[in-house]
Amino acid sequence: MPRLQSRGFTLIELLVVIAIIAVLIALLLPAVQAAREAARRIQCTNNLKQIGLALANYESSQGALPPSLVVARDGSEFWSNGWSAQSRLLPFLEQGTVFNATNYTLSYKMPDNTTISRIQFSAFICPSEVRPEPKISPGKEYGVANYNANVGDWYIFGGLGTPGNRGAFGPNRSRRLGDFTDGLSNTVVFSEVKTYQGFLTDCSLPNVQEPGSIPTPFADPYAAAPEYQSGAGTYKFAHAEWVDGAALETGFTTAWPPNKVIRGGPDNADIDIGTTGEKVGGPTYGAITSRSYHPGGVNALLGDGSVRFIKDAIDGQAWRALGSVAGGEVISADSY
Repeated sequence: MPRLQSRGFTLIELLVVIAIIAVLIALLLPAVQAAREAARRIQCTNNLKQIGLALANYESSQGALPPSLVVARDGSEFWSNGWSAQSRLLPFLEQGTVFNATNYTLSYKMPDNTTISRIQFSAFICPSEVRPEPKISPGKEYGVANYNANVGDWYIFGGLGTPGNRGAFGPNRSRRLGDFTDGLSNTVVFSEVKTYQGFLTDCSLPNVQEPGSIPTPFADPYAAAPEYQSGAGTYKFAHAEWVDGAALETGFTTAWPPNKVIRGGPDNADIDIGTTGEKVGGPTYGAITSRSYHPGGVNALLGDGSVRFIKDAIDGQAWRALGSVAGGEVISADSY
């Protein structure tokens, strides 16, 4: 009887099968990644909504929103315990135990508070963040945060006894929701930032001064602030300490639209810029840009508790208008 022979794959057929599988994977992978990013963006939106609820409950119980920072004069020097607005929201984010263990009469850097400072809260971290790990300093550790408070446009803090900024939060200033005469649904209170953001601080910024020389959002960044390229100032990583109420750590400004690309610093990467900090009395000006890893824009929390996805392409003046609480601007819903 003739022997039956089983026929196997030829080399060409095997290569064709492998090629088909590779094409299918290539087609499916972007869809899977897009689905994952969509889920992360939804979680990010939920985090901001929780912060919105916390702000509303805080304002209801205290009569005003929390200050971004508390600064006082101590003789010829200045004093600040440094605690952020985010830290004051903890009881309203189901973190009452942490809040009760915090000693607000002391700096967050003091030994009594180091256990609190190192805690990482998932409600403060965007799922798309690529560097959510705590910041390690000699003998200390700090949790990071992606959701920062609106502390103005370029003008953040003029010093003790000076007018407040045009944003929702500021040092020694607790705004009521009733102060938002532009409308709660037309005012951004919190928005996203990236952790470990490059920052040039202690810059002079001679072209950025109140009352009449705040650069427009359409200005050439390198002309408005030559320090971006000259590197004059102190380079550091910001947005890495959720406990610190300084603008460079837990604030953002509407100086530039979201995800504005401005290169500088030793790595020629995206960079923020600022003058003297609030904790040493100011005056403090800065461009602390809202950024995220979501493609095309950032999530932003409005005063009414809603969260909107603000596109990178938003008109810079519309972004400034969303950042002011009482600017009197008229903003169309299709502006963002």
